[in-house]
Amino acid sequence: MLAHTTFVRQARNLVALYLYNKRTFPVIFLCFSLFLVMVKKSNTPTLTPAIVSDNIPSPETFNDGFPLPKIITFDLDYTLWPFWVDTHVTPPLKAKDNNTKSIDRWGESFTFYPDVPSILLSAKSTSPPITLATASRTSAPDIATSLLKQLHLPSTSETNTSSKASGKRAYDIFDYMQIYPGDKKTHFQRIQKASGVAYDEMLFFDDERRNRNVETLGVVFWEVPSGVTRAELDRGVREWRKRKGREQRET
Repeated sequence: MLAHTTFVRQARNLVALYLYNKRTFPVIFLCFSLFLVMVKKSNTPTLTPAIVSDNIPSPETFNDGFPLPKIITFDLDYTLWPFWVDTHVTPPLKAKDNNTKSIDRWGESFTFYPDVPSILLSAKSTSPPITLATASRTSAPDIATSLLKQLHLPSTSETNTSSKASGKRAYDIFDYMQIYPGDKKTHFQRIQKASGVAYDEMLFFDDERRNRNVETLGVVFWEVPSGVTRAELDRGVREWRKRKGREQRET
């Protein structure tokens, strides 16, 4: 909020100076551009690459013998990663550190929340594998897609991941991708049409409560205000079982 107020004040000053003295405007504009860079850096989160190690367990609900949703769908911004791609990230992007993170034009680092890689890999190690989807309303779908292609999932983890999932780009582990502005009910309608899976068999993780409206379709929504973790994943799956009457162990 402070940065925004300062930005507005400086923008007004810039216009006033331009009207007062057009000769010095190029110099003033350069200074203002540098100011914008400083504001961006001060408001961009510091991230640590998300790496799956041999001691990170898969979610408990993936191995407890109870039913699982056929499709698990994730929002992107502040759900799989801790930033907004349309405001924090400035292309072009470049993969770094064995594709565990991506660097933008200003040298800022972007990657997943720590638990996300192991969750995605674990989902593909269940029997049968869980279908994965994304449903994002970002206004920068190209940047989001580029990040998913640059961020790779580690080739080794504690989970018994199949060779099909090991070492893949995050982009390739998703079966369905809906990344564009709009009501997320539209995203799910397209996922349902493409997959043929009933809405009752879908679980959705998102950080924004307004997207709970997908529940009118029959999808179970689970809010993750601080992003996806293994604990939140398990809570969401258990809520899906409870609400869909699927709390009996499978034989």
